[in-house]
Amino acid sequence: MQATEGLVLPGEWAPVRVNMDRWRAGLPPDAWPDTLPASGEIWRRDVFAVADAYRAGSASPRQLLTAVLVWAYGPIGYGPWRATRSLDADPDGKRLAYALKEVSTPAPDEAALCTAYRRFGDPDQARLPWLGPGLFTKVLYFVGYRRGVGGVQPLILDRVVAGLLPAEAGVGRRNGWSSEEWLAYLRWAAERARVRAVEADEVEMMVAGGG
Repeated sequence: MQATEGLVLPGEWAPVRVNMDRWRAGLPPDAWPDTLPASGEIWRRDVFAVADAYRAGSASPRQLLTAVLVWAYGPIGYGPWRATRSLDADPDGKRLAYALKEVSTPAPDEAALCTAYRRFGDPDQARLPWLGPGLFTKVLYFVGYRRGVGGVQPLILDRVVAGLLPAEAGVGRRNGWSSEEWLAYLRWAAERARVRAVEADEVEMMVAGGG
């Protein structure tokens, strides 16, 4: 058994592979989370570890955002540039912290999820450049997901997922989704997870993988 197998979540097929030296050189030093694997093989649990540290007060909002964006962009060449633009727009992390306040609680409910989603989309509250729903739902997922409790959980909604969802999931567009569409998708995934006796994020992974 490989050492990394303990990091694998059900439904997760492979890590995201990135050039860590390139990423680290391109981002502000204060925003770098040192717990990310130096190998450049990033599993979801590596990002969850940074999110856990954020909720515990031992990682900053900017370090959290970096961890999510490294995983989200992966080897894409413009990833560090776009991540830096997002970080530069929130140099003290206050906008991120405000957006994530409700989902950082032990058991965020649907109202908390909806509030966080709307804050991320509002330029007067927490909207950041290059951080649309396809990325900020990843941030909400890693901070707000509570494994093992069931029910509605924050999940990733990007163009890949949206393009593969059935009509009954309630997502009618390929981008620019409303908070109501996101919540409809979360409820649909929660019911699918209940019926299949799996985690809600495994449903998301199955959709993204074409399953």
